[in-house]
Amino acid sequence: MGLMVNGKWDSAATMIPIEAGRFVREPAAFRDTVSADGASGFRAEAGRYHLYVAYHCPWAWRTMLYRALKHLEPVISMTIAIPNDRREGWVFGEYSGGCTPDGANGFTHLYQAYAAARPDYSGTVSVPVLWDKQRHTIVNNESPDIIRMLNSAFNAFTDAQDDFYPVPLRAQIDAVNERVYHGLNNGVYRAGLAKTQAAYDEAFDLVFETLDWLDERLATQRYLVGKQITEADWRLLPSLLRFDLVYHGLFKCNQRTIASYPQLSNYLRELYQYPKVAALVNVPHFVRGYYSIPGINPTGIIPRGPAGFHEALAAPHDRARL
Repeated sequence: MGLMVNGKWDSAATMIPIEAGRFVREPAAFRDTVSADGASGFRAEAGRYHLYVAYHCPWAWRTMLYRALKHLEPVISMTIAIPNDRREGWVFGEYSGGCTPDGANGFTHLYQAYAAARPDYSGTVSVPVLWDKQRHTIVNNESPDIIRMLNSAFNAFTDAQDDFYPVPLRAQIDAVNERVYHGLNNGVYRAGLAKTQAAYDEAFDLVFETLDWLDERLATQRYLVGKQITEADWRLLPSLLRFDLVYHGLFKCNQRTIASYPQLSNYLRELYQYPKVAALVNVPHFVRGYYSIPGINPTGIIPRGPAGFHEALAAPHDRARL
């Protein structure tokens, strides 16, 4: 899949960190913050920032979701990567489903943004990227950081004032996020990219322990934390949307589907039906983006199904009973 070495893209280089057969995610390299008052060094301003994203990447999709939920489309511009085989990393250009050439910098490849921000950068090139058009640099490439910036830093520029990370619930949200991240968000990757049977078995068990726990939790409460939708729900959603489409088959997480969980499947329908969410569920990109990667799917054959995915999620749910 390639990576950067001393500021240059090397398509032959690979770096999927493995320890004892276990996939280990590389830490994000850019961790600056946009703040409303600019005290962080980056002031929230309309038109100043740009997102580089991809529909199929669940981490990038979170930031696309928050941009929509917070009505920030006129405030923060965005370029969507093509769901390709990643031999040249994340690539921009014309492609069905919303991909267009990069309007912020004219980049054809995301590694150009990394090289512009840090000329000697070495490491992986990942989405999402929050780019500062004024200073011509990357602010942040860590999705949890970016969604919290979008949650509150730009409130002066939007009529959507929902707070998905309210102060009284933060400790509970953080605790749920931690469990969901290790057990599911990243757990499916640990299963799908495992290099030993033992590493796979360990990750597989944790994935389904986490899904069982979530289904039980949602049997007695409408949302993961409190009586309102919070960041914990939105951080879970990308994994649920991709599970039956991709993780169940390609990542060998095939004990159960989300559709077979009574609470999770109803909960997923409710979140899907929340305003602006359904429009971001790009099934062809979700599927092609994963199945195009040779290291995961050597044949390159892209599944044609499933039929009726959107229709199933648009069906009535029963979450109002809680």
